[in-house]
Amino acid sequence: MRKRLRDIVRKVYVAGPFGLVALNGCIGGIDGMNWNSVYALVKKIPRGRVITYGQLAKALRLPGGARTAGRAMAASPSGLGVPWHRVVGAGGRLLIREPHASLQRKLLETEGLTLAEKRILNFKEFQWFPKRAASGRSIRKK
Repeated sequence: MRKRLRDIVRKVYVAGPFGLVALNGCIGGIDGMNWNSVYALVKKIPRGRVITYGQLAKALRLPGGARTAGRAMAASPSGLGVPWHRVVGAGGRLLIREPHASLQRKLLETEGLTLAEKRILNFKEFQWFPKRAASGRSIRKK
């Protein structure tokens, strides 16, 4: 029996806390091994500004939300100029573990952000909202 192209469902395996989890469905242009669209958006974040994993996922319509954005940033290749340190957790929290957390902290402080413990003070001042492609308006929560 021949399968029609539209009937084929792509199976993707995502690393979960208890091993690989199968996700069925269309990824919508995002390949699990190709995070170029994520890195392109992160490269647009201006110096001294930050974005959350959730905002990044929402702007790119990533399946799996903030966790998928986190996986993409964890797989960020060095040497390509991706400012990985500008992506933080909700509320401005630094979520990555040592030794990278102290490096992220130092990089953000050199860009003018003030941190207390593992949180950016006055986070809303430094939060960056990507512009929509067609309208040029910022994507903000209402």
